[in-house]
Amino acid sequence: MRIGVLTGGGDCPGLNAVLRAVVLRAAAEPSTEVVGFRDGWRGPLDGDVRPLAPDDVLDVLDRGGTMLGSSRTNPAGMDDGLDRVRAGITAAGCDALVAIGGEDTLGVAHALAEAGALVVGVPKTIDNDLSATDITVGHDSAVTVATEALDRVRTTAESHHRTMVVEVMGRHAGWLALRSGVAGGADAILIPEQAFDVDAVLARCESVRARGRAPIVVVAEGALPTDGEEVLSRSGTDAFGHVQLGGIGEWLSAEMTRRGGQEPRTVVLGHTQRGGSPSAYDRILGTRFGLEAVEAVLAEDWGVMVALRADEILRVPLGEAVGRLRTVPPERVAALSALLG
Repeated sequence: MRIGVLTGGGDCPGLNAVLRAVVLRAAAEPSTEVVGFRDGWRGPLDGDVRPLAPDDVLDVLDRGGTMLGSSRTNPAGMDDGLDRVRAGITAAGCDALVAIGGEDTLGVAHALAEAGALVVGVPKTIDNDLSATDITVGHDSAVTVATEALDRVRTTAESHHRTMVVEVMGRHAGWLALRSGVAGGADAILIPEQAFDVDAVLARCESVRARGRAPIVVVAEGALPTDGEEVLSRSGTDAFGHVQLGGIGEWLSAEMTRRGGQEPRTVVLGHTQRGGSPSAYDRILGTRFGLEAVEAVLAEDWGVMVALRADEILRVPLGEAVGRLRTVPPERVAALSALLG
């Protein structure tokens, strides 16, 4: 048996742990091998494939990013794109495909499975917004990076008695902002699930300043001001129709200056959240997911995504995973509100 594997969408720590586990588990089976498609769905579209042997993955566990490369190529948006992907998989001699990705990549995987392709999915995204799993590969590492950044920002904020606004990723789901904000002791956390009022943020920061502290505000890139719109870093959309978010931190700082005279400083963590070595948790999670993905292939359990629920690895239908986004429930924010400010 030959198993193809690819990584699509934005990179994140832990992808190489998944690839390593897939290759090593497959190698333990007689007459089973793995090949990797380069740069996400572009690989099978263009026939860009490479063999993956155990020696190729032995030293990648602590390496960030993905050894196969990635892209936001969307075959579902092309004429005959899905048919071309299936032809590319067949041309590479693959009997099955393991697709590692987020909502967009696994959405394509689901469409392929619906068309009869033998596909298994693995969830990764720092936003942690995929349904049907408690957590995705890459999320814990991103939370760790953002939390460490907040720790560093606080020392300079306290030294200069300055309000700081820290922008983190999170298009539609605020898990990264919420968890890093709580871990980093933020005084206000603004997430896409709840529109925020600038005057209320100002009042909270003034309350913190009155107690002799320097306020820290964490804002997700997709957070919306009341009666406002998304802040974009540039016009246009990507291959999956997503606008390019970015700039809400600077916008908020400017509004706070205009309305309240606080003159906050803005820190945009950007791609640092996706880079660097994976946390120990993501190395373990990626390994467990990769092992289970191969088990699903060997069991011929197609059209599923491996998932984590209550620390148990299981398989769920791909359609269940990509049918809707996993967002922060209002009661979770309410329960943590006493810690803010």
